[in-house]
Amino acid sequence: MPSYRVAFAKEIMGVPFTVGSVEIARARDAGRALRAAEIRFARQHGIGDWRLRADCSHIETNALGNS
Repeated sequence: MPSYRVAFAKEIMGVPFTVGSVEIARARDAGRALRAAEIRFARQHGIGDWRLRADCSHIETNALGNS
C-alpha cells in the first residue's frame, strides 16, 4: 500500500500558506488517506472539523511507500 502526505493550508489573499501536514503510512487509496489525514489533523489541533484551522488540503503520494 502506498503512503501519503497531506498538507493543509490557509489562504490569505488567494495565496496558500501551509499550516500543517499529516503523514499517512498506509491507505488503500488517496480518498481514504485524505479522510484519515483530515481526522488526524483535527484531533492534533483539538477541533471537531479541520476547516476551522485550514481552507484547503493537498495530497501527495510518497514514492517510498511499500507496495
